[in-house]
Amino acid sequence: MACETRTTCPYCGVGCGVIATVDDAGSVSVRGDPEHPANFGRLCSKGSALAETLGDDGRALFPEVGGQRTSWNTTLDLIADRFSNTIAEHGPDSVAFYVSGQLLTEDYYVANKLMKGYIGSGNIDTNSRLCMASSVAGHRRAFGADTVPGTYEDLELADLVVLVGSNLAWCHPVLYQRLAAAKASRPAMKVIVIDPRRTATSDIADLHLSVSPDGDVALFNGLLTHLAETDRIDQSYVAANTTGFSEALLSASRLSMAELSEATGLSGMLIRQFFWLFAGTERVVTCYSQGVNQSASGSDKVNAIINCHLATGRIGRPGMGPFSLTGQPNAMGGREVGGLANMLAAHMEIENGDHRDRVRRFWSSPRIADRAGLKAVEMFDAVADGRIKALWIMSTNPVVSMPNADKVKAAIEACPFVVVSDMQKNTDTARLAHVVLPATGWGEKSGTVTNSERRISRQRPFLAAPGEARPDWWHITEVAKRMGFVDAFDYESPAEIFAEHSALSAFENDGLRDFDIGAFAAINQKQYEELAPFQWPRPAIGATKERFFADGRFYHPDGKARFVPVHAALQPVERAHGSFVLNTGRVRDHWHTMTRTGKSARLSTHLAEPFCEIHPLDAADQQIRDADLVKVSDDKGHFILVRALLTERQARGSIFVPMHWTDETASRARVDALVPPDVDPISGQPALKQARVSLARHAPAFHAFLVATERPRILPFEYWAIAKADGGYRLELAGDEPENGFEAWLNQALGLDEDIEIVRYRDMAAGDCRILALRGTRLMAAFFASRSPVAVSRQWAVDQMLIEHDDAKARSRLVAGRPGAGQPDKGAIVCSCFSVGAMEISHAVGQGCRSMDAIGQLLSAGTNCGSCRPEIRRIIDAQALLAAE
Repeated sequence: MACETRTTCPYCGVGCGVIATVDDAGSVSVRGDPEHPANFGRLCSKGSALAETLGDDGRALFPEVGGQRTSWNTTLDLIADRFSNTIAEHGPDSVAFYVSGQLLTEDYYVANKLMKGYIGSGNIDTNSRLCMASSVAGHRRAFGADTVPGTYEDLELADLVVLVGSNLAWCHPVLYQRLAAAKASRPAMKVIVIDPRRTATSDIADLHLSVSPDGDVALFNGLLTHLAETDRIDQSYVAANTTGFSEALLSASRLSMAELSEATGLSGMLIRQFFWLFAGTERVVTCYSQGVNQSASGSDKVNAIINCHLATGRIGRPGMGPFSLTGQPNAMGGREVGGLANMLAAHMEIENGDHRDRVRRFWSSPRIADRAGLKAVEMFDAVADGRIKALWIMSTNPVVSMPNADKVKAAIEACPFVVVSDMQKNTDTARLAHVVLPATGWGEKSGTVTNSERRISRQRPFLAAPGEARPDWWHITEVAKRMGFVDAFDYESPAEIFAEHSALSAFENDGLRDFDIGAFAAINQKQYEELAPFQWPRPAIGATKERFFADGRFYHPDGKARFVPVHAALQPVERAHGSFVLNTGRVRDHWHTMTRTGKSARLSTHLAEPFCEIHPLDAADQQIRDADLVKVSDDKGHFILVRALLTERQARGSIFVPMHWTDETASRARVDALVPPDVDPISGQPALKQARVSLARHAPAFHAFLVATERPRILPFEYWAIAKADGGYRLELAGDEPENGFEAWLNQALGLDEDIEIVRYRDMAAGDCRILALRGTRLMAAFFASRSPVAVSRQWAVDQMLIEHDDAKARSRLVAGRPGAGQPDKGAIVCSCFSVGAMEISHAVGQGCRSMDAIGQLLSAGTNCGSCRPEIRRIIDAQALLAAE
């Protein structure tokens, strides 16, 4: 009998509820939970494909020391001894933990408790520093606490939604669906997108402002000035509930309209449209994400936005307020337990002596960190220069995700002792570790996560942990016990940890702190297993709140909010001739460094190799054509090789390269190796979206495409990118022909034996080479090479690994690299959820399906996660233009 488990998606900060079903044969399927208030049954493409990512391939299955399997006791004793001895010899600040928004709250809690309360150092930071630290800093400066005021429902209740630096359609798809549905039901609702790129999200925008990189502070300062000049300030709210308005307005009003236009790159007409829409609409929500946070002025951007909401009193009421959209599933949970180097648990302040004393007394700890620890960039600098001599990295891949990634790699390689806890054994970071601890993953872990609207949900296990994998909280507590802290870390289950976390949130609180979940301080195992999603605060006594600050009560000592004066640059930084602003970020169907999503063939069908978005006019200036290889370089000699994707949706002077590809999945595509370690001076968050780079067309001797049932053992090419495919793998290749020829390389790389039939075609004059390897009627490999990018129907070629080829005509079509007359060819996949290609959609439009609904009814495309709808709409519009010519 099938067993169903309610759990939570492990991807973005939306925190969608998922129902996982395990049938009698052990097969897993997933669907959205219609009762979960974050998603009401909706899932994005990544969430829909979760069951496809659960295989044990590449998993860390047992502890390893120096690449050799060891026992848990031996390994844990070694870690405890090395950390204890390092602390004894060099002091508590000589060790560090680098943790992750992929951890559950219970994991985060014990890691923070061990480092700050028992080791006595602040040196625990998290990869969440890379995505929302500026939001935390902005909240704390304005509100006195890291408080998210609103709820997801506010996006549906608002009359104007402003999306700043947020590609909602691709990065938070379920919220995009909720917003799109609300707009469809209330056509008077307006959406403004402020983003240098015209992303998929812009397709539902009434107004798109292609702001210059880092032009946000100037834009919102200009808005604050406009609100004052047009008498839109809520004077009574400002007088009763805030301080610092005059100073903030004085700072904001320094730019004339001409200077504002220059600083933002926007015309005066567009700026005025935005100002009048914001000023004239009472119910406004301003959502912001990485385009705001990942900046050297990220904290000021956040406060510039908050200033406008405080000035109009549009905060904490239904349908209005500033709203930070977090990137990871438990970035918020990490903030709640003090996972950042400059915070204490339960939203207390590490710089506040009373708070430190309170936490120390609650933990009965021998010492507590008396100052902030090293933030992420500083931490790896300290690893590099030897100040940190023992490092424990948990559930994250900094060799790929950190700025100045090559320096981070070198620092980890040189560190005397490195522990990595991870599900996967061969990440770019895990390969450098002295000790690898096998961690449980989604479907095996038990704990809680907090989403962007402060909603705490359970992740529940429905699979047995493979091999000797253990939860992260267990790793940490077992090491803590061996370091001499047995009583403080003697937990039997995550339920006990959650109860302690809840009790600390209420300890000596009395309503003085925003984070209070004291109602669960006595939770037992059964109650924990049955815990339904809830929003904090949830005090033991007193009412909960859906929204904060409508009553004008904030968390500064005087109870008032602070306007924060912020200063805008008078004009964008001049770029040298031939240089570009590099923007990094996510694509629709992949997550972080693809350790999970890379296991799903379906999720690689939309975008299967690393790429660089370039405006066609910029590409022409650089003699770059669509599908060329591009060398993207910094001024220090570092470079990556990626595919050119020409699109007018990219602003001139800027390029976009996704963050997901690693040394496991591409030859040279770790884009953060090009990003300098510039950080916001307040939050310490790196500026991952404003690196300066140059572009050049890269012309290899050949380009090739390969589908194969096995992953090649050797890839001796300057460019390669590999992705899972149905039936095997797909690869893009480029470089010089191997010394012994393509066929000899294929034999060696794939281990082809005597049972394999080889079909060959080579045109020396044209530079074409095609090789098929078949075992009986089954295709084992198909290789296509050319001097220029290979014109092969990729998805069609992949599909050939799944079917029989029992006649000569079928094999001749394979050699040709395209289907014959009357044979189906999907084209490039647009809808990953239902594997619908661009050519199928174009054909349907040609047959009369000229609306999204018609396409959905015929092909199902766009009817699940909805993230592909902007792309489908562009195909429909393009066909309409062709028909009109």
